[in-house]
Amino acid sequence: MSIFDLFKKIESERKPPAGKPEWIIAGLGNPGKEYETSRHNTGFIALDTLSGMNKIDVRELKFKALCGRGEIAGQSVLLLKPQTFMNLSGDAIVQAASFYKIPMERVIVIYDDISLPTGKIRIRAKGSAGGHNGIKNIIERSGTDVFPRIKVGVGAPKGEGELVGWVLGSFSKEETETLTDAIDRACKAVGEIMNNGCATAAQKFN
Repeated sequence: MSIFDLFKKIESERKPPAGKPEWIIAGLGNPGKEYETSRHNTGFIALDTLSGMNKIDVRELKFKALCGRGEIAGQSVLLLKPQTFMNLSGDAIVQAASFYKIPMERVIVIYDDISLPTGKIRIRAKGSAGGHNGIKNIIERSGTDVFPRIKVGVGAPKGEGELVGWVLGSFSKEETETLTDAIDRACKAVGEIMNNGCATAAQKFN
């Protein structure tokens, strides 16, 4: 059996866990090749890393998002990458949460934060949008700001009028190395949040 045949066999045998997911893990970003490496797509980058670490295929188009079912840290999860563009992220997340009857307290959102230096992460159980349009839309669509979030720092632009260009710009080589470590810690924090809560996760990873 060739390595390609073996890979196909493994893929065909991979099945999502039985029953509905207990948690939704959503990474925020913008769809499209032109945005793949942008700072604003840090949530997508984190979710891709998380899916790879846990061998969860995130390619099914459902709920206006790319989805994947699997298990992380002993919990049944739905991984979600909204394809609505950042400002309408709530449409996909709320639709999926409603379908599976998952309360927002069990929806973990990973996204970029310009108020944090590149490489820092901040875990919160609730809070305002803090100027992030994706989070603002989730709060508006769900009617609550009580949902776990993992903020990944991407730094801030030097000039006041440079915000759009900054978040849609790509990381430098040095920033990428720093970001890689932050993404790894953010992915580990997901399991900690699900099993031990945001406070414990914040103590370990903030």
